[in-house]
Amino acid sequence: MSTAKVLAMMSRSLDRSEFEALLREPALRADVGPGTPWPAVVTLLGDSDPALSAAVQELPCPVVGVGEGPLQDACDVVVRSVTDAAPLFDNAMATPLAAMVLVQQLRLSTTLPTASALIAESLAFATLQMGPEFCAWRAAHRKKPCAPQPLESQLLVERREDSLHLRLNRPARGNAIGVSLRDALCATLEAAQCDDSIRHVHLEGSGSHFCAGGDLDEFGLAPDPATAHWVRTQRFPGAWLAQFGDRLSCRVQGAAVGAGIELAAFASTIRAAPDAWFQLPELRYGLIPGAGGTVSLPRRIGRQRTAYLALSMTQLDAEGALNWGLIDAIEH
Repeated sequence: MSTAKVLAMMSRSLDRSEFEALLREPALRADVGPGTPWPAVVTLLGDSDPALSAAVQELPCPVVGVGEGPLQDACDVVVRSVTDAAPLFDNAMATPLAAMVLVQQLRLSTTLPTASALIAESLAFATLQMGPEFCAWRAAHRKKPCAPQPLESQLLVERREDSLHLRLNRPARGNAIGVSLRDALCATLEAAQCDDSIRHVHLEGSGSHFCAGGDLDEFGLAPDPATAHWVRTQRFPGAWLAQFGDRLSCRVQGAAVGAGIELAAFASTIRAAPDAWFQLPELRYGLIPGAGGTVSLPRRIGRQRTAYLALSMTQLDAEGALNWGLIDAIEH
């Protein structure tokens, strides 16, 4: 069913009284979310009862508020018009399970310490990797041929006095992060964390793109969700990057997609080239950001903007990223 037809059925959105009825009656929650005609709730915000804020975040689907009102902070995303909400609804309809898990994880993440939030993200991501939406994408995915690259050259490491400079170096793959590059990052960052003489770590990428995200050809290789979670908790670059705090900086150019911006967002300072652009495309695979993005991005730009990026899958240019605080400067 098209977005236009669904929104027409809903009189384009729930009005304030309809939304409040949904929030006050727990039994009605079964009528929204995966497996229903409403994979997301679009509601006109008005003079609603602020006491219903907690109930908003108990709904099993994205809640898109339109306009302003007492419940706007509780919504997962706030937009200006029903038209602006349409693509979010459409994308939630395509992968309703991933959309549900996305907003549930973002709601949880902002209440937890960083380390705990990363564990929660890993569990959520591993669960979706065995879900029907990701399995359908993987069955249709065709691997792209690419010449093999020596493992030792995928991450370039240079020590400059008290600074460690790391360069992602898979330019033929847009510096996509596969297993080998992930493991090299983890080993290097772990060693750096144990070296008190390293005062600063700088991360960048070779070629025209900073990082095109996770290597799609290596998605879903774990045999089961439990093993996938175990591997991620043992070898997770985001967990190490998060520990550097003010000592970590990053420069991005071209694409910073998926894991590219998720990892970079752990840095205290991100500088971007004018051609840099940012995107969270994971929903189209039936997944959520899984390289730490549900933790790093909300701490930079807030939960609602993170949810908007992930639900819309839109591309954000350097100027937009600067306005949002996703990056700190544009270097011409």
